[in-house]
Amino acid sequence: MTWTIIKRQGVKPYNPRYQTIKRVIELFLCVITAPAVVPIGAIIALAIRLDSSGPIFFVQERIGKGGRIFKIYKFRTMHQNIDDSGHRAFMKAFVNGDLAEEADCQKTFKPFSKNQVTRVGRFLRKTSLDELPQLINVLMGEMSLVGPRPNVPWEVEAYRGWHTERLEVLPGITGLAQIKGRSNITFDEIVQYDVMYIKYQSLMLDAKILWWTLTSVLFGRGAE
Repeated sequence: MTWTIIKRQGVKPYNPRYQTIKRVIELFLCVITAPAVVPIGAIIALAIRLDSSGPIFFVQERIGKGGRIFKIYKFRTMHQNIDDSGHRAFMKAFVNGDLAEEADCQKTFKPFSKNQVTRVGRFLRKTSLDELPQLINVLMGEMSLVGPRPNVPWEVEAYRGWHTERLEVLPGITGLAQIKGRSNITFDEIVQYDVMYIKYQSLMLDAKILWWTLTSVLFGRGAE
């Protein structure tokens, strides 16, 4: 199943030269960081195993470029067998903009209670290390280091027409919306940042977003 992309005038067209160079750079970065990433990943995996029962990895279907479905990989941060029906309803309302008048809800669009997240999971979320396994998705060509964050199918089903523009490029581990707004903006604002990134995407902008992401993580400005 795929979702139709609705293009608006002004969105930057596909640039094969830029995409090729970006892909080569990403593969190079994945290779040269592997000696550090693999041991860190092993330590995290052991900590998850010792902290709570359940799998080490969280695997979920997401919607990528062109509306294609792929499986995203993350380190598990929540306890097993959590009822996510409330989260689904909340996120659909968030995508639809139905929470716009509720300031508290608008500012916190990850409605998990603290007891649902494991002790190790809280640290992983704060440092964004739970996203580390998505380097596998980058190596497989399903994601990029920089791009719009991918949504799950039932969130995409709630998209309004122009929201699908964010599906024009590979989804990313980090993106302009995550740097500019973190968890404090509406979904429409997230998509506006994503469309802005698509329009002005360049190697320089990618480098800036990666640098901003790194400094945010190092200085403890990660997502809760």
